[in-house]
Amino acid sequence: MWKLIKLEWKKNNIGKYIKKAVVLAVLLCLFLFALAYLGIANDPDTGVPDAAPGNGTISAPIELFTSMTSLILTGVMLSSFIVGAYKNKTMNLMFSYPIRRQKILTSQMLAVWIFNFAALVLTRLLICGCILAGSCFMTSSFPIDFDMGSAGFYLQLLLKSAVLVTMGFMALFVGMSMRSSRATVVSSFGLIFLTQANIGDFTMAGSAVFPVILTVISLACAFLSVCRAETEDLM
Repeated sequence: MWKLIKLEWKKNNIGKYIKKAVVLAVLLCLFLFALAYLGIANDPDTGVPDAAPGNGTISAPIELFTSMTSLILTGVMLSSFIVGAYKNKTMNLMFSYPIRRQKILTSQMLAVWIFNFAALVLTRLLICGCILAGSCFMTSSFPIDFDMGSAGFYLQLLLKSAVLVTMGFMALFVGMSMRSSRATVVSSFGLIFLTQANIGDFTMAGSAVFPVILTVISLACAFLSVCRAETEDLM
């Protein structure tokens, strides 16, 4: 399986996605540092941060913006690695190998999942590290509510990142069902609105049950996508 995963990275030129992930991480880090210490989110009249309800601490914008970019990047990669492979017929060649279709499709999904999970974890660590370092010299507009010296911080980071990237499989299921790369990416944007948007004081981002439900649905979508690969006609 690991050889198939590495083959997928090589075939799809993983280097270009690494560059994109690095650029996104740096831009997010600069933006969130400015949000915390340069007052770009402050109300010009009151001088205090103008944040939505429930987003009054620095971890909220960190999670919001990293989640948005990760879901989009995951959707784009799933679209390219899998749905695009069906559309440009390269999947025909892959399925001609003496390997079960399900194993091939699983390796493609894992190749995307592993990359985006690692990218999201490292991006959040970079941002949190920079915010924490800045607090030694400046005063943050938002209370810093995380402790990088705590084991709980890293456990929560890993769990939240795994859940978020796994949600991308729902977008893949939609894209494969509609036989459309565009539908995969558009579905990723839909997941952003579903998981991160606020309606007045109501948001799903702070719910403990909602991510569990979405994870179960995402794993079910991944399972269905893999199972039907063996019998479904190529696009």
